[in-house]
Amino acid sequence: MVVSTSSFVLCPGPAEHPARMGLPALALLLAVRLLSTQASPSPRSFQVDYERNCFLKDGVPFRYISGSIHYARVPRPAWRDRLLKMHMSGLSTVQVYVPWNYHETLPGVYDFAGNRDVEAFLDLTAELGLLVILRPGPYICAEWEMGGLPAWLLWKPDIILRSSDPAYLAAVDSWLHVLLPKIKPHLYQHGGNIISVQVENEYGSYYACDYGYLRHLLGSFRALLGSEVLLFTTDSTRAEELRCGTLQGLYATIDFGPGSNVTELFDAQRRVEPKGPLVNSEYYTGWLDYWGEAHASTSAAWVAQGLEDILQLGASVNMYMFHGGTNFAYWSGADYKDQYKPVTTSYDYDAPLSEAGDPTEKLFAIRMVISKFQPLPVGPMPPATPKYAYGWVALRKYADLLDVLDVLCPSGPIQSQFPLTFEAIKQAHGFVLYRTQLPQDIPDPATLSAPPHSICDRGYVMLHKEYQGMLERDGQMTLRVTGKAGDTLDMLLENMGRISFGANVSDFKGLLGNISLDSIPLNNWLIYPLAIDTAVQQGWPHAAMPKSSSRGRAGPAFYTGTFETPGIAWDTFVKFPGWSKGQLWINGFNLGRYWTHRGPQQTLFVPGSVLHVGCPNNITVLELEGAPLTPLLLFLDRPLFNRTLSHSISATE
Repeated sequence: MVVSTSSFVLCPGPAEHPARMGLPALALLLAVRLLSTQASPSPRSFQVDYERNCFLKDGVPFRYISGSIHYARVPRPAWRDRLLKMHMSGLSTVQVYVPWNYHETLPGVYDFAGNRDVEAFLDLTAELGLLVILRPGPYICAEWEMGGLPAWLLWKPDIILRSSDPAYLAAVDSWLHVLLPKIKPHLYQHGGNIISVQVENEYGSYYACDYGYLRHLLGSFRALLGSEVLLFTTDSTRAEELRCGTLQGLYATIDFGPGSNVTELFDAQRRVEPKGPLVNSEYYTGWLDYWGEAHASTSAAWVAQGLEDILQLGASVNMYMFHGGTNFAYWSGADYKDQYKPVTTSYDYDAPLSEAGDPTEKLFAIRMVISKFQPLPVGPMPPATPKYAYGWVALRKYADLLDVLDVLCPSGPIQSQFPLTFEAIKQAHGFVLYRTQLPQDIPDPATLSAPPHSICDRGYVMLHKEYQGMLERDGQMTLRVTGKAGDTLDMLLENMGRISFGANVSDFKGLLGNISLDSIPLNNWLIYPLAIDTAVQQGWPHAAMPKSSSRGRAGPAFYTGTFETPGIAWDTFVKFPGWSKGQLWINGFNLGRYWTHRGPQQTLFVPGSVLHVGCPNNITVLELEGAPLTPLLLFLDRPLFNRTLSHSISATE
């Protein structure tokens, strides 16, 4: 407790001279004043000191050392383990995104339960003594599906995202009026642990450069969170991005990774914030992975040296990521850099804590650097979580996807003259089947084709229920087919994740143009929005009898199997030997996409919390291209990352 000496009169005047006041009365007066001091402590505050170029926490100079963690990428039962390891690494603070689309799944439909309980996550950070830097968007990037923006915004096809477009602002305002009142009690000034809140994210990298939009957000955040909370922006060090991404009233911070001249990079911040603390809001400890490219890695020594250079300058820093986690289900985003580049299911990021939450060499190198600048918490670093290699599990084919449309689309198809996008039929994620018929006999091979940029993102083609091949965004756009008039043509369209960064965030999915046969457009389509996750979560197909199928292993089909744990439910990693590409569920939980042929990721992380002890664990696989002759999965006690199509795929188990 800090007691202000101004409450006491050190040189008593005539009215308070002890000689004129009895000792009991003096003691009573001093007691009353002491009690009043205790009842009115100094207000909690977190501010910028522009004179001393630092933050002030409760009036005292303060520098934070922070790390990013995304609650949406970590199973709730593992939150405490990951946060405790971050605390024991020497971090005072964690930086947290709030993905809008994770919580408002449909307009006006909100989900803050279970793994989406952001307030429970904030309570846990406070319990462990961690401060929080909150990044509620509304856009977050994060290599997350559509940068955190809900796909239902695209139900209005001409909407201009991240701008002053009235339709967009109305949706944003509605969301902020739900989210920010939940956040306000957690602000530091209100007794919580949120010391600062970011407005938007790297807005300078977006083409719109709409200051009216930023001013609108600033007004909304101030109205809903109050005048005392520190609001800030984050952008790269490029002058153009800092020009478009910053606004008076929002403290401007920057982001950069290791391997550069730290002093020169902070000069960029000084050009827009001449005074105040130096802040790197995203110091990159690693990088993301794209399907078909090598696993990204950054040396521990390089990261540690860059961190030390930042701390030597007295700057505050957030390490992005400190723990990356996993893009479960359909939540991975994509980039567009000359071509569409979907992000892998693993968001390991080569971060100090691995995808499974294990301390790495990089973590201990970072911890050593931090110890040079501030004391580390007393006690050992919690160990890696136990892993178990459950071994081989045999699967059997349950049914071809085309044979279970009644289960996957119980409401039946939508009829349309020409194809409709996912957004037009209000399907956010996953898969949609498009069906039509051949208009005439095709005895000689004809070209089935799609216009450029109209397959979003992969189309699996079946003719007369026989798999023909695949069309792919920025890839193969034609197939040669033969058939008879009236034969059924099916195209299963897969959404691989909406673009999360840059000007292409309005990333519509499905068939965006007409499919042609020898340049003649096909029409009269039946469109099936597939609710696969709903069926699997309700126990399908394990509660149903297998479908008989005379067709082979090629094309989209479901496979099932079970395994039991030997009295324990530990984390594990599942490998797909000989499989091609698809989706995996265990006990109804969607673990994400696998893409063995494309890599680099060869295993999916299976948290022990999704497994059962004492009863069978149900496995459901949707294989999209072709299963192996003997459909087996292999459960390992370690991940396999770095194998791509251009590398050897020889076994290393």
